[in-house]
Amino acid sequence: MFRSPYLLRRLSILHETLFTGKIRQTLLVNVMASIHSQPEVSIIIPVYNGSKWLDDCFKGILSQNILNTQCVEVSIYNDSSTDDTEEIISKWQSELKDNSHIKVTLSSGQGKPQGVGFAKNRAVEQSCGSFLCFQDVDDVMLPHRIHHQLQEAEKFPEAIIGCKFVREPPESTERFTRWANELSHDKLGVQIYTSHGPTIVMPTWFCTRKVFDKVGGFSEAGQGTPEDLIFFYKHLDLKGKIRRVDEVLLMYRYHENATTFSIHEDTIWNVRLEHLTHNVLKGWPKFTIWNAGKQGRKFYRSLAPELQDQVLAMCDVDVKKIGKHYQPYYPEDQTRSRNSRSIPILDYQTAKPPFVICLKLDLTAGNFERNLASLKLVEAKDYIIFS
Repeated sequence: MFRSPYLLRRLSILHETLFTGKIRQTLLVNVMASIHSQPEVSIIIPVYNGSKWLDDCFKGILSQNILNTQCVEVSIYNDSSTDDTEEIISKWQSELKDNSHIKVTLSSGQGKPQGVGFAKNRAVEQSCGSFLCFQDVDDVMLPHRIHHQLQEAEKFPEAIIGCKFVREPPESTERFTRWANELSHDKLGVQIYTSHGPTIVMPTWFCTRKVFDKVGGFSEAGQGTPEDLIFFYKHLDLKGKIRRVDEVLLMYRYHENATTFSIHEDTIWNVRLEHLTHNVLKGWPKFTIWNAGKQGRKFYRSLAPELQDQVLAMCDVDVKKIGKHYQPYYPEDQTRSRNSRSIPILDYQTAKPPFVICLKLDLTAGNFERNLASLKLVEAKDYIIFS
């Protein structure tokens, strides 16, 4: 088992100082009991005005079956909440003070909230576990979450470990939930440019402290920053792995006040495009944009001029578009509009890969997926999905 430096030091001291007979036996019991009480897992909870969700969140933590054998730390950073978040957390601290299986660590900001990335980093800094279990305050972990993800993280200490989840309300984001829960394991590190974001959703993340430290923590740029996506890309750039436990281990709430809705879609688009540019497009001398409609045209206009020169064509299935040309138009730059070359639109069956596919998945009753499969292409080599 992966153990923290603190625990390893304790074990070293034990081996160096034990005596014989009854004294040796007493020391062994005391030191091993001390080791047993030190949390190896820290649950990381950033919170801003989370009073509505805190009781359910703590109840989920208390339901963890791993508490039968291990101590767990709950590390919370209260990012200057203006509701009664701190009072509720303090109530739970008081109720759990005699519970030898849970340690609650709390700190709070003053003044203006600094954002989710800042709060996560502070919660990690004050924690002591060798493993980090990220938990959003509005979600509820199911009883086997820590047990299963800890086992996986011990096997794959260089990976971020996710899991399947159930949505609440159940009918919300059905397409996203299906994608996140059913994406094949071989695509977790490949299908990383869709509008869905990371292939394992942030509220399910579990990793070693070593993984977190290697990336250098979350972006602290503040509200409106997709700090999870930025961290995810950095992790992959550092050759980190992505794993998913195929068990439903989290109840993932959907509601109008979720932090996700504070991030503009153009911001996420630009982060995805920057990573795609540096990690894929610059390695393709020429490529085709699959979709001559709105999303494909937006993608073309978003490209730097030198990358636009690498676009061979657009392709589509719409017979009304095939055989025509797309003439880029830039309302803010008439000169650029006049000087832009027109892009031919081809039938997808005659277009040349590699493709950047600017289509949303699971929206055409399987027609797009069947068309793509008919070409017998390899994802990441012959095409990238940028939906």
